[in-house]
Parts: sequence; C-alpha cells; structure tokens
Amino acid sequence: MSPPVHLPESIPWERIRHWALLTGLIGLVLCLLAALASPSHALRAYLVAFTFWLGIALGCLVLLMLQHLTGGIWGLVLRRIFESGARTLGLFMLLFVPLLLGLLGTPPLLYEWVGSKDPDLLEKSWYLNVPFFLGRAAGYFIIWIVIAFLLYAWSVAQDRGSFNDRRFRQLSGPGLALYGGTITFASVDWVMSLEPRWYSTIYPVIFAVGQILEAMAFSIIVLVYISAQPPFEKLLGPTQRRDLGNLLLAFVMMWAYLSFSQFLLIWSENLPEEIPWYLKRTRGGWLWLALLLVVFQFSLPFLLLLSREIKQDPRWLAAVALLVLVMRYLDVFWWIEPAFSDGVYFYVLVDIAALVGLGGIWIWHFLNQLGKLPLLPLHEPALVEGLANE
Repeated sequence: MSPPVHLPESIPWERIRHWALLTGLIGLVLCLLAALASPSHALRAYLVAFTFWLGIALGCLVLLMLQHLTGGIWGLVLRRIFESGARTLGLFMLLFVPLLLGLLGTPPLLYEWVGSKDPDLLEKSWYLNVPFFLGRAAGYFIIWIVIAFLLYAWSVAQDRGSFNDRRFRQLSGPGLALYGGTITFASVDWVMSLEPRWYSTIYPVIFAVGQILEAMAFSIIVLVYISAQPPFEKLLGPTQRRDLGNLLLAFVMMWAYLSFSQFLLIWSENLPEEIPWYLKRTRGGWLWLALLLVVFQFSLPFLLLLSREIKQDPRWLAAVALLVLVMRYLDVFWWIEPAFSDGVYFYVLVDIAALVGLGGIWIWHFLNQLGKLPLLPLHEPALVEGLANE
C-alpha cells in the first residue's frame, strides 16, 4: 500500500480557490454587462470559453479511462487530476443553460437553423430542431456525468481497500466508445451547426483530439506545479516527465495530422458547400491567426518536444504545455468566431471576460475536487515500485 500523499501545504490552496472564484464571478458579471449591449457577441464569447473549458474536463475523462485500460506510472501520478477534472462535468451542465439563449431571437442569436425557412436547412430539420437539440444535450451530459461518477466512486472504494480494480477496465472500454459517439454529435450540435450548410466527417475527430490535448497539457502544468513543492520532488521523476512529454508530443502530432487531412481533402475537392469554412478563416485577420496555430500549436511544440532534455526539465515541459494550452483556446476561437465575421475582430475584451469568468469558476470547482482525496491512489503496487525506481 502506498502512503497517503495530500496536496502540499506550502501552496496556499484556499487563497487560490478564493481568488479563482472571485475572478470568475467578476468575469461573468462583465460578460453579462456585455450581453446587455450586444447579446450575440456575448453569447459567441461564452460559447468559445465554454467549449474550451469543457474540453479540459472531457479530455480528463478520456485520459482517465485510457489510464485504467493501459496502466502505467504516467497515468497513476495524474489520476487524481484526471478524476478531479472529470468530476466538474456536472458544473458544465449548469453552465450550458445560458447557451440556450442562442436558440432565441429573430434571427437567432447563435444557431441560424432555428425556425429557418431555407430549403437546404429544412431538409436537415429532422435533426436540427430545438426539442431534439435539447434532448441530445441532456443525454450527453448524463452519460458523461454517470461515467465520471462511477470511476470516482470506485476510486474512493479502492483507496479504502474494498474494491477490485477490474471494474475500472470493464467500464472504461465501453465508456470510451460512448465518449466517441456523444462527442461526435455534441461537436456537430454545438459548433458545426453554427454553419449548418457546411460539414466535415473528420471534424468531430479533430474536436475530440483537441480536448485530449487540452487535458494533457493542463494536467502536466498542474502536476509540475505540485511536484515542485517539497517534499514532493519524487512525485514526478525524469522517467515520468519523459513519458508525459512523449504523450503530449503524440497528441500534438495527431491534432496536426487530422487538421491537415481535413484541409487537404476540402481544398483538393474544391466543393462549393465545403470551402467557405476555410475561406472565412483564411481571409483578413483570420489568416494570421491560422498561421499562428500552425507555428505555435504544432511546429514549435513538435520541435521542442523532440528534445529529451526539454521533456525531462519540469520547467521547460510545463512551459511547452502552457503554450499548447493557450493555442488550444485560440484554436477554438478560430473555429467559432469566424462563423459570424469575415474581417477584423473587435470584441476581444468580451472574449477575455468570458474566458476568465468560466475559467475562474471551473478552477475553483476543480481545486475543490482535487483536495478531497490523497494525491496518489492507494493500494497501487505499481506506483510504489515505479517511484522507487526513480
């Protein structure tokens, strides 16, 4: 049995939680004030922030299930972070409610397919209609929350020495399949349907890989921060840092491969119903953002993570993870905002308010969850052996 390891007392967790909550509330108030001036722009900013932070929570759920299926020290030292991130999915069910305002208005504030008389959209009304949209959203959240709840409850039972970890694997396999199905439809419902005349079969896969990349980058940052505090230096040894860097590199490459595949297929086919998506995002100021994503979400992290020294240095590893996380937000921003604008974008402050507002509330809830259990799972012989070999 591994000894109980709790969050380091040298870090002012209560102060961080209080500041996160306060900052989040201020951000949401500013977002609400922006909504009084321009409801459509405030909702778009809210959707970008919601999609980004939800991506971390869902990515944590996926990585948690992958860890239960594959094992490995890399996942054991991150398990509590994954569990805490996944446990915040109930919060997102509540935070989803303001997005329902996007179904209102004439024309609708977000989703133009609501009440549309366009013949092309009427053909899709069997799927794109408000009751079915709401029912699907409820179904997604219920599935995600139930999986996260069961994995967490069983983890608590395992710490008490009264649980066989075989159930983790029995749930994680079907759970990953359920995630694949639900995130496919969720990405179509919440983001792709902003431009309902466009479609891409690779889009949901890129969406899912982006969430996993977000969660891995975020978890690395948190773990490096915790392990920098005495007496937790051995929590993240060179082998674990190298493994985490390799995993981050793998997800960066996967995102780049899928993104380029979608671009290449759409550009080579040159179909009028497909190319407008890229035309909007490669004209005016959006082109510069696209180039930034190519350089700083793929090229630079790829080159840096090829280095063994960088992956084994916790400060460098955390810096690369932070760069990836920032670019993930800009990637989500690039996916959503050009759907409503072809030129220069002037509402950055609204986006910052939404990002900080939802982020502060989420981090507060995440830290509350992280402090409930020992930082390392108990009754894990592989964890004790792995740390002893460092």
